[in-house]
Amino acid sequence: DCSTNMLIFAPLCLPLCWLLSVESIRFNFTLRDANEPIPLSMVEDSVDDMYFGCSEEMMKTVTHKYRKELDVGPYADTLKKNEVKKCVEKNLKEKEDEALTKNHMQALCAYTSNFMYQEFNTAVRTNESVYTSSFQFHILHFFLTSAIQILNNKYNCSTTYRRTKDKFTGKVKERIRFGSFSSSSFRTDLLPFGNKSCFKITTCTGAYLKRYSVYDEKEVLIPPYEVFRITEKYEGNSKLPELKDCGVVFVLKSEGDQSRLNCKIAQI
Repeated sequence: DCSTNMLIFAPLCLPLCWLLSVESIRFNFTLRDANEPIPLSMVEDSVDDMYFGCSEEMMKTVTHKYRKELDVGPYADTLKKNEVKKCVEKNLKEKEDEALTKNHMQALCAYTSNFMYQEFNTAVRTNESVYTSSFQFHILHFFLTSAIQILNNKYNCSTTYRRTKDKFTGKVKERIRFGSFSSSSFRTDLLPFGNKSCFKITTCTGAYLKRYSVYDEKEVLIPPYEVFRITEKYEGNSKLPELKDCGVVFVLKSEGDQSRLNCKIAQI
């Protein structure tokens, strides 16, 4: 119900569709000591709007009320990069999904280009309190979320992997969210992304980006609102052969979606 500001929780009771997978790319957190462990949590300060029940209304809102984000600011600056322009042009020519518009392609190319994902994901993880005011990424957030929902509109579950250079802490049975747009991959060979903490993830709302990403990393993008249960944890030499080099491995299983900001802007 989008008429009230309430927590939305949508459990997914669906068969798991297991696929090959590996790794994570864009995992960004607020500035901190490089050696400080990061506790896995529900990231309550996340901008976690999933636009359930108000997507058409939000389409009008973001393209009118927040149109200035296409002219000035970090998203506008990124869209002017040649690499991003070429990516958008290529995707529109070769697109496999009719529902994806130029706005969606711009969001996918800007995010995967790496020009601004750190600034964007830090804002997504922390800007819940300013979502209706000074948050700078309404257009990018909406169209990236919309693209994920279009690319996985049947909630097909996938097994993906994420590698990081950070030390994460968490316990088996805990419920967590990444709280930002989090990249994972079907590939097992993306070693440059790290091996300090790794994740084997069953995601049911994450979407395979196909060839729409700037880089060919077999990327599966997980939205901020997906909830996971830590079902297993391995330290030292992992029992998982595909992640045997990782210091710690968390095995995550999707438990649905949770959004505190669902349709928040659509109500204004």
